[in-house]
Amino acid sequence: MNKNDTLKQKVKHALRLDRAVRFVWEAGPGWTIVSLALVFLQGVLPLFALYVMKLIVDAVTFALTAPDKTAAFRQIVLFIVLAIGVALLNALCQMIAGLVKEAQALEVTDYIYNILHAKSVEVDLEYYENPQYYDTLHRAQQEGPYRPTRIVNNLVQLGQSGISLVAMAGLLFSFHWGVAVVLFAAAVPGIIVRVKYSGKMFYWQRARTQTERSAGYFNWILTGNTHAKEIRLFDLGDLFIRRFSDLRTNLRQEKLEISRKRSVADLGAQAGATLAVFGCFGFIAYRTVQGSITLGDMVMYFGAFQGGLGYLRQLLGNLAGLYEDNLFISNFYEFLDLEPKVKEPLHPSPVPRPMKRGIVLEQVSFQYPGGIREVLKDISLSVAPDEIVALVGENGSGKTTLIKLLCRLYDPLSGIITLDGIDLRQFETKALRREISVIFQDYAQYYLTARENIWFGNIELSPDSQKIKTAAKHAGADNLISHLPREYETILGKWFEDGEELSIGQWQKVALARAFLRESQIIVLDEPTSSLDVKTEYEVFTRFRKLREGRAGVLISHRFSTVRMADRIFVFEEGRIIERGSHEELVRYGGKYASLFEKQAQFYK
Repeated sequence: MNKNDTLKQKVKHALRLDRAVRFVWEAGPGWTIVSLALVFLQGVLPLFALYVMKLIVDAVTFALTAPDKTAAFRQIVLFIVLAIGVALLNALCQMIAGLVKEAQALEVTDYIYNILHAKSVEVDLEYYENPQYYDTLHRAQQEGPYRPTRIVNNLVQLGQSGISLVAMAGLLFSFHWGVAVVLFAAAVPGIIVRVKYSGKMFYWQRARTQTERSAGYFNWILTGNTHAKEIRLFDLGDLFIRRFSDLRTNLRQEKLEISRKRSVADLGAQAGATLAVFGCFGFIAYRTVQGSITLGDMVMYFGAFQGGLGYLRQLLGNLAGLYEDNLFISNFYEFLDLEPKVKEPLHPSPVPRPMKRGIVLEQVSFQYPGGIREVLKDISLSVAPDEIVALVGENGSGKTTLIKLLCRLYDPLSGIITLDGIDLRQFETKALRREISVIFQDYAQYYLTARENIWFGNIELSPDSQKIKTAAKHAGADNLISHLPREYETILGKWFEDGEELSIGQWQKVALARAFLRESQIIVLDEPTSSLDVKTEYEVFTRFRKLREGRAGVLISHRFSTVRMADRIFVFEEGRIIERGSHEELVRYGGKYASLFEKQAQFYK
């Protein structure tokens, strides 16, 4: 199946209303019921309004020749009061419908964001390292929050317009069947135009998703704090502004060209409809002059034709809108239908606690999806409880990838990873990850309070737990937090008011505290002290060795002052383990490790 066939299949499956209706119902069933109740009332009110107008015109016509003008005028006033009542009722219904529509839209938007966020957390890390995923996520974020509400609103309007149209068409049919036929024929060209160009806009948007994301990327670079220093130091502002502007100009011109063509086609359709309206008006006026109908009838029938044409346009427009919205919401469904690659076991085994033998990797190989080379090749190693092992090697040698496999963010291409002899794939992923505490080299910085930054390491604890402060002390973060304006309640970073920015080294201490808080059996530290001074580094690892009781520790570092503290060291090169042993053994061996150690040691001689 080629790419176009796949896309057509997705669109075909998306042309269903049940999922969107279910989302809206689940978000706010009460608002949905009220909205449906208003549909019938707003649908029949226009017919009453027309009939009252006919009565007023006929009463005025009669009053012109009536002998008792006062009595005739009283009759007119009665009908006018009735017309006011119908108009006020219609206004009240419109006001309530507007409030219901707004409340429902807000409820659905928040509900859809919850679904988007839950799915974003559920999908595997593999998706976040795939550009196609970001295209899919971008389209889902664009369409998901508001399309379901629009679909339901279109359905509601469809029902309301349908009721009004049936009433108007019945009235016109009683006058002449030909007028009813012209009514339907006049609205069809405009709907054909809308359906045609809805499809064009949908396929254009899908084709330009990556361009829109590229423009968004430059906007993020220019407006965020991540690149603020380099943009100024390297004078990159004008360059990135031009690139953003060029991308947006191309997108704007292409979109406007589609809109221009649609407007020209719309003009032709509207011209045909206008001729039909005034042609029918002429026919109704002719029948009035011939005496076949009264002046009030003429006003009523012409109003019915105009109103009926409007309701028919609304009805067909709602159908075209449903088609358009379903096309675009297929992007949202495409995101929701992403399948996890890391599968949960049908009958998960409990994670051993405490573990007895530790972790064992046996002939593990791995290649990233879409990659062209194996990142890990035939890796075998073990980590016992109470043992710290270090992984050493140049950047890109596979060290961090091994940690991702250990955390089951990916599964090995071949080989097996076990914990106390049980394959990691036999554990529920959440249960396994609760037993692993990790700080990656690209650790997160949460622009929330210092307390929350540490508490996120173990949210099963109370946010007020004394263990948070203890973890901060172990990581060397307590002293710096105690000197912040509101201590542990201080917001970190400059995103929000009263926030305090930290240095890279201070952020790293907070991240370490988060890792130490987790009551796990395995601690993984990936370049944990790269931004710490030598004194703090020594203190942190002294505490780390004390904390390891009953735990397995995995350390990745380029600092040999840190690495030499490990019980065993594994040296990686191009995805393979080329050396293993203690620091002393590897130095005596005189291989890759000894060479790297000697080069780094020269800076301290």
